[in-house]
Amino acid sequence: MSDGFTEIGDRVFVLRYPILDVNVTLIVGAEQAMLVDTLSSTAQATELAAAVRQVTPSPLVLVNTHHHFDHCYGNAVLGTDPPRPIWAHEVTARLLAEQPERLRRQAYEEILPTDPALAADLLGTPIVPPDRTVHQSATVDLGDRHVLLLHLGRGHTAGDLVVHVPDADVLAAGDLVEEGSSPSFEDGYPVDWPDTVAELARLVTPRTAVVPGHGAVLGTEELTAQHERLARLAWLIRDGHADGAPVDELVPRAPFEPGTAEVAVRRGYAQLAGDG
Repeated sequence: MSDGFTEIGDRVFVLRYPILDVNVTLIVGAEQAMLVDTLSSTAQATELAAAVRQVTPSPLVLVNTHHHFDHCYGNAVLGTDPPRPIWAHEVTARLLAEQPERLRRQAYEEILPTDPALAADLLGTPIVPPDRTVHQSATVDLGDRHVLLLHLGRGHTAGDLVVHVPDADVLAAGDLVEEGSSPSFEDGYPVDWPDTVAELARLVTPRTAVVPGHGAVLGTEELTAQHERLARLAWLIRDGHADGAPVDELVPRAPFEPGTAEVAVRRGYAQLAGDG
């Protein structure tokens, strides 16, 4: 387990979990607290619940920023005993409700080569889908502060949700933004992604703390740099698709390492062909 939650804004805390370097954000209000993302498994979520109770005894509202296992498979521990609201974008909620076993198998196969113990935990972790959905925006009242849940467009997935705490000037961006590693494009929309991050940037001030899905909290300079790389990639894909260029011709010119770039270009080509 990490060292627990660290306060990054007025009653806004981040826990940086060491396995996969995932961030969890805790927003404390007068009547309830919001927990943004719930980690990967029953075991991890049990640790997380104990860390939350070191900060606040308040009842929880949960948010899943997207459907990937490391951000939502802890729902069963944190959202069911007693039952608590679980928010997500409507696409995320639908995937977790309708395709849990496909998602579980995909997650298992992804993590097995690097962390067999976690892969085994995934097989025994119930998948609890969100029961409150966001189309474009929703506001959650925590008692003395309002938190905004925003779908700004497609990027890392079709159902990315951003959590904005205006009074603390904090944005929890999920995997729309990364620190310390390249974005993951396997379920991504690389042609749309820079526009979505540009919308996110419109919410940012020079003092905003941006919590990425993984890694250290970011400021405006890092967010701008990530947007620039995503925009370069998107235009490379658009131009290459228009010219009929093969994928392997674009990969060396992309602003990401070859493996990541190849996935991104293939996803972008499929998107522009109407298949993604």
